[in-house]
Amino acid sequence: MPLKAFRGRKVWLWRWRRNPLKRRTDVVEAWVVLGAWLLAALVGVAAGLGAARSVERGLAAERATWRPTVARVLGRAPGRPAVRMPVAERVWAKVRWTRPDGSVHTGEARVPLGSKAGTPVTVWTDPRGHLVTRPTAPSEAGFRASLMGGLVGVSAGAVPFVGGLVLRGRLERRRLARWDAEWARFGPQWGSTIG
Repeated sequence: MPLKAFRGRKVWLWRWRRNPLKRRTDVVEAWVVLGAWLLAALVGVAAGLGAARSVERGLAAERATWRPTVARVLGRAPGRPAVRMPVAERVWAKVRWTRPDGSVHTGEARVPLGSKAGTPVTVWTDPRGHLVTRPTAPSEAGFRASLMGGLVGVSAGAVPFVGGLVLRGRLERRRLARWDAEWARFGPQWGSTIG
């Protein structure tokens, strides 16, 4: 367990007040704490906003460029067609689609259970004609961007905060080492006067 200096009742802004017992290390520690908090807040907010904007732009670009395309199932999909179910289960099956330039592509997509060969299914493709997932809705994109921005902001803000804690711990260890040295020097003198 690391040694910690005895701390009495917490007094706000005590390092900034005039006090004849205030040491230079107290003032340095006050500036370290203030700097770490300010830097953590600024870095966290800037990184979070930047990440949120980046995610939002990326998802908006996907919505703008990804297009629905009608594809045809190449062979019978496994399973039996679902009856009386509002949302049928989907399985992977091989499909074929034609790009606007006329080139034919094949790939695997999720199709309703038991789909017959030639059944039309809607798939999403990117500008190069590759299969992609359905793009996110604007509301879901906003949620994802906010979530990623928050996570990145907290993570980035933690770096200067932890750095400030480490620096403050070093200052405290240094202060305690000086205190031990002074005690070793003057402690024996006090012992000889008692008795």
